[in-house]
Amino acid sequence: MDSALLDRAWDKWVTSNLGSSGSPLKAAVLINYDPTAPSRLLSTIAEQEGIDLYPVELKQFIDFMRRGNPPTDTFVLGSNQYIITSIHENWFAARCLNTTQPAGEGAIVMQTAVYVLVALYDGSIGSASRAMAAADHFASQLSRKNF
Repeated sequence: MDSALLDRAWDKWVTSNLGSSGSPLKAAVLINYDPTAPSRLLSTIAEQEGIDLYPVELKQFIDFMRRGNPPTDTFVLGSNQYIITSIHENWFAARCLNTTQPAGEGAIVMQTAVYVLVALYDGSIGSASRAMAAADHFASQLSRKNF
């Protein structure tokens, strides 16, 4: 796997989807994740933007992913707790339970062969749709490049 190619793809995607007013996302995290690997092998943060997570903070989220019970479980990222609102083949959507935003906050979590992409957004249904499109675009790039 070419990490320089991944860095360039991430930077290009982040530039067009995060940070500016009107962007669909407020933050994103790309995590190395192999569900078939032994649990003693730690998942690591490959890329992140708009949020500062540390590997130790990722443990609860990775445990949540390994349990495989999204409809009955919650997960934590940073200081926010999320509950699953919809589940699809290789992705799910979640809403923040402890948000201070009037319109709410949410997350789109997509799994590829070796990564989990977490895309965070502010807002409700329209914002979720734009966040899903942005996350799907990057996940498609990862799949086409065999990441």
